[in-house]
Amino acid sequence: MEMTQLCPRFEKAVELLSKRWTTLIVYQLMAGPQRFVAIENSLPNLSGKVLSERLKELEEEGVIERTVYPEKPVRIEYSLTEKGRELAPLFEDIQSWATRWIKID
Repeated sequence: MEMTQLCPRFEKAVELLSKRWTTLIVYQLMAGPQRFVAIENSLPNLSGKVLSERLKELEEEGVIERTVYPEKPVRIEYSLTEKGRELAPLFEDIQSWATRWIKID
């Protein structure tokens, strides 16, 4: 693969996915739709404010969708769109690479 010049789309994708917590949020949603508190609890060092910001950014980019259920109390779930689900092979490759090369002390 020849990489003489960065593709603007590649650069934008890396910019989006490299924001702190973004990739971990998307990875967490690979398991299926989840409520805000479930995502927050799965990533204990992530503040609610940052989680809210990242979810909004991912929704604006079309990676996740927010579904509001008109119940009492209102239930909101976040899930991956087709665009978000298509990241799965990339995440699997990263997991394989990490298993082989990243050492945990």
